[in-house]
Amino acid sequence: MSQETQKSGKRISIQIELDPEMACGTYVNMARIFHNQTEFVIDGLFVAPGDHKAAVRARLILSPVHAKTMQAALAQNVSAYEEKFGVIPSPGRTSKDPGPRLH
Repeated sequence: MSQETQKSGKRISIQIELDPEMACGTYVNMARIFHNQTEFVIDGLFVAPGDHKAAVRARLILSPVHAKTMQAALAQNVSAYEEKFGVIPSPGRTSKDPGPRLH
């Protein structure tokens, strides 16, 4: 798998390796995000229905620049998803009232 990225106005191609275990992914239904001056930490958590204890299933540690890039990429992908499949309702709201949208 490869991905093209722009750096200093030049396109570079990055080969991405995905081993079979990682390819299965990890399901999470909650996230905890915290930061300091030099990094953001995103914990992907799983909470079973009716339980009050969450288990960290994945942790991402990002520089502030990469966190901002990820934020933009996620917003772009959510917009593309909603254009194709319809508005994603916010938790606690109906599909007719999805709440504020982030841009």
